[in-house]
Amino acid sequence: MSGTTCGICERNCAVPEGGEGACGLYRRRGGVMEERYPHRYLVATPVSVETVPLLHYRPGAVVLQISTTGCNLCCPGCISTTLVREMDGASPALRHLSPEEVVREARNRGCSGVAFLMNDPLASFFTFREVAKEARRQGLAAGCATNGTFTREALETLLPHLDFVNLGLKGLSQEVYRACGGSSVAPVLRNLRALHAGGVHVEVSCIFRKGDEKTLEEVARLLRGVSPSIPLQVMRFLPFEDAEASLEPSIREAEALCAALRRDSPFVYLFNSPGTPLLHTLCPVCGRVLYRRDFYGPMGARLMDAAPSLSGARACGGCGAELPFTKGEAFREAEFREGDFLGGYPFTRALEMVEALLIPLGVRDRGRVVRAWEEVLTGDGLMRLHREVQRPESYPGLVRRFGALVGAPREARELASYLEDRMDRVRLAVASAPRRPRAYYAMGKALFALKGERLENNLVELAGGESVNKRLAFDGRPGATLEARTLNDLNPEHLFVSAFISSSREDLLRDCQEAGVRVEATRRRQVHPHPAPGWDFGSPRWILGLLHLANCLHPDRASFDLTSEAQEFYERFYGREFSPSGLNRSFAKPCRGWRWNP
Repeated sequence: MSGTTCGICERNCAVPEGGEGACGLYRRRGGVMEERYPHRYLVATPVSVETVPLLHYRPGAVVLQISTTGCNLCCPGCISTTLVREMDGASPALRHLSPEEVVREARNRGCSGVAFLMNDPLASFFTFREVAKEARRQGLAAGCATNGTFTREALETLLPHLDFVNLGLKGLSQEVYRACGGSSVAPVLRNLRALHAGGVHVEVSCIFRKGDEKTLEEVARLLRGVSPSIPLQVMRFLPFEDAEASLEPSIREAEALCAALRRDSPFVYLFNSPGTPLLHTLCPVCGRVLYRRDFYGPMGARLMDAAPSLSGARACGGCGAELPFTKGEAFREAEFREGDFLGGYPFTRALEMVEALLIPLGVRDRGRVVRAWEEVLTGDGLMRLHREVQRPESYPGLVRRFGALVGAPREARELASYLEDRMDRVRLAVASAPRRPRAYYAMGKALFALKGERLENNLVELAGGESVNKRLAFDGRPGATLEARTLNDLNPEHLFVSAFISSSREDLLRDCQEAGVRVEATRRRQVHPHPAPGWDFGSPRWILGLLHLANCLHPDRASFDLTSEAQEFYERFYGREFSPSGLNRSFAKPCRGWRWNP
């Protein structure tokens, strides 16, 4: 690509010799655009194809996820900010892999393809094109998840090497694309049509913000015009970074939208909504459940099972209707499971958890955060982090370790001592309780149970409750959807819901009524959302959630003033007032207005 225009994406930056485009990822040298960090990967790990996410392409297949850093756009509330804006592309945490080495790793790890996801392949266009070409040459599939803002010329050079694409729409308005640094949706729709016409398997994802049902209805109509077989993945908006919390629709609102869309577009799926049945595939003719899926972290799904007659087939075993699926894999692959922080967007949550540890220590420059990330991404650092963030008793030690790492030992001692003091106060308050009330912890909808080993359930026990989740045995990330009878057998006296992906008390009670859940918690209306996001996982603010749990489980013994406690925490560790109106779903940033030092 030559001339003065970059020519990779539709931002069409004018780049002089020696200069860079708006994304900072390419420069012009010798009259030609080149990548600044070619063939350098932050992630190269096997994932299920449902993590891309793709639902109709070889269900159950395992592909090698590759991710670099950066993005050509800058969208408000981006879930991948740690990856696309804050990680340094020159960091030693990234490793160099040639296209041949990437494909060799895919083969050695039993993958049937290579998928670029989490950050956009437009951030590493030449690198991805070479990898895709090599993968196809060696008989593997190649594809990506992308915002789709390729120039016509760039896509023409990439398309012959693609098998599958998840194309993500930001919306349909000019305003939403300009807010991201783009121009309009027109190039994305042009590329959608070109990909489909070129024989690439395409699935479309689109963000659903509160009150924006009309946009999704129009997207569904547009897709039917291209092909009624293209799946539409509705991504319920989760507000991160500087996004307003008011933009997040409830799960029930999103379910109502998707149910309505399915009347005309049968292959509509709902993401970011733990416990929803709207991730399942139903036969559009007879209504039989063909593929059953569950929530598997933000933007991800998990294949649970399929109708037996579908193994390797593309027709409904009930009525014989033909289905728009690329041939599925053997269930040996469908049973593959990623590690807790490995693969897909949970990796970005791990990076944000590290930020969440450092910001209360007064860390304001991203360079110190990157140094901490480099430590975590070395050896078994991610596994160790996952273990330590699950146990309240080990968390103060984690704070001290990271404080020493970034040169803030005094601040770390203060935060660790605060956490230990509040835990001691809770222990003292509930020590004389005659019994431990049974408590169940959900995420999103009432039937999605968090794994017993997670921090939330350990907080329940520290607060003087019995975590019934610990009686459950299942494999999931971060949990799994239960049958109503299973929850009824547990008969919890209290029902708590995650402060990360949550629902109102009224919605949870309706969920239970509709699902046939009949337990003490619902009879007594002892159903407890947290007072604020981030109060039970992902940041040291879990200590505030612990106080809330104690108040709910033992109101006769624990009466912590949550507003005063939150105010003290924010003033001591964030240097600002606690204001619920400024909060969103971010783990790390204490409020929407928080910024790194320039």
